[in-house]
Amino acid sequence: MKEGSTEAPIRHALDWNNPDFYDMEKIDAELHRVFDICHGCRRCFNLCDSFPRLFDLVDESPTGELDSVDSKDFAPVVEACTLCDMCFMTKCPYVPPHEFNLDFPHLMLRYRAAQYKQGNAEFVPGQLAEMDRNGTLARPLAPLVNWGSSTDNKLTRPIVEKITGIDAKAELPKFNSKTFVMNAKSAPPAVNKDAPAFGRKAVLYATCFVNYNNPGIGMAARAVLAKNGVETEVVYPACCGMPFLEQGNLPRVAQQAGKVSRELIKWTDKGYDIITLTASCGLMLKFEWPLILPEDKAIARLSKSTFDIDEYIVDIAKKQGIAPGMQPLPGGASLHLACHARAQNMGAKGAELLRLIPEIKLDVIERCSGHGGTFGVMKKTRPSAMKVGKPVAAAARQQANAFVVSECPLAAKHILQGMENIDGEAKIPEQAHHPVELLARAYGLTP
Repeated sequence: MKEGSTEAPIRHALDWNNPDFYDMEKIDAELHRVFDICHGCRRCFNLCDSFPRLFDLVDESPTGELDSVDSKDFAPVVEACTLCDMCFMTKCPYVPPHEFNLDFPHLMLRYRAAQYKQGNAEFVPGQLAEMDRNGTLARPLAPLVNWGSSTDNKLTRPIVEKITGIDAKAELPKFNSKTFVMNAKSAPPAVNKDAPAFGRKAVLYATCFVNYNNPGIGMAARAVLAKNGVETEVVYPACCGMPFLEQGNLPRVAQQAGKVSRELIKWTDKGYDIITLTASCGLMLKFEWPLILPEDKAIARLSKSTFDIDEYIVDIAKKQGIAPGMQPLPGGASLHLACHARAQNMGAKGAELLRLIPEIKLDVIERCSGHGGTFGVMKKTRPSAMKVGKPVAAAARQQANAFVVSECPLAAKHILQGMENIDGEAKIPEQAHHPVELLARAYGLTP
């Protein structure tokens, strides 16, 4: 056995159908075992807020060791975990195959799953997780919903905060009257038959965020792929289930995985690649679904046919060559490498993608934005989310580039808000972008 996590990490399937998975006594014993290892190591002190909270508990205890920390005080440690997987993927020297067999994020998930099963899940985050219902209801009323959710609306947001606990200062996703799926049907791009990659076929899994909240990312991706000779179809059976994973609602995640995979696997059988448009969804299809439903052969096959959008375009550039026609984008770009993109263990594809743009000035930021889904918008957790993301916002503010970019659209919004709290002379960009949007702009495909 090698020391120091020098071997590739192995992740075990989640045994969530076993009653012992939800046994709080067994969970508490595992929390003590894992937390004691973390206390002795402390390598993850500068990741999310879970570790500072844990170490403060230990340091302020009577003995200065975990044996004098009350188990009831573990809840805030679990709360602060955003399931970013960075401790497992980049820091922890004790992940499997090490005999300590430590998987901190999935232990936090197990705790939440047990709480959910016991009926202790919070109501509002659970409702926010209903992405398809919320998007369907908001779409016909998008201008009104966006007016009411704007941080500039001093009438509605304080009321929403008081009733729901959603921080009035938190930037919330906007809704669109026309979804990505609807846009795709009405305006399919012409495929460039002269492109080096002509002949490739791919399905764009729309994802809930792109479909309901930011169709522009999907339209940019589809335009760039068409420019590079890729025939595309747009498919959206349902949300991938990441918002339910965050809540510990594993049965619902399994339900979403089954629903989406049944549709997408039909396209892989036709020879299409599957492309996800946001980092979190790529992580779900490639890694989390196979760990939740390890016996599902369709999901196993699907995970091997799935690409992140940045990963896919970089693959084209390396294997066939990128289509010519891009022009420089003046002003430079600050790229945040999203945690859920890094957790896919595919390399810094967002950076590789943007370096395809001629003469680009690119500054890469490799730290957590702190957002973490509802963690970044609920009033009781948003201060911690802003604290974790402050180094990212400070770096982007100092770099003073024309573009702020992230593979995670929610992280990008969070970073812009963090930049507003930091002094600087340079103008803060009015909006953030996904890397593929800058590629589309460089091609002259979007304004």
